[in-house]
Amino acid sequence: MSAETITTLGQQAVWVTFLLAAPLLGAALLVGLLVSLFQAATQLNEMTLSFVPKVLAMGLAGIVAGPWMLRVLMDFTIRLFQAIPQMVG
Repeated sequence: MSAETITTLGQQAVWVTFLLAAPLLGAALLVGLLVSLFQAATQLNEMTLSFVPKVLAMGLAGIVAGPWMLRVLMDFTIRLFQAIPQMVG
C-alpha cells in the first residue's frame, strides 16, 4: 500500500465525516442563531432556552437526513471493502 493510497483513503474518510456531520451541525447552527436573536430581542438569557431547541433540531435533522447519511456511510464502507484486495495485492 503506497503513501498515495493512504492519503486518498484519509481524504475520502474526512470528506465522508464532513458530509455526515453537516446536516446536524447546520441545524444546530441555524437554531442557535435564531434562538440567539430571540434572546437578544427579549433580553431573556436562559441557558436551557438555547440548549433544548438545538437538541430537538438535531434530532429532527437526524430523522430527516438519516437515510441519506446511512447511504453515504454504506457507500464509503462498501468501496473501502471492495478496495481491500487491490491494497493488499
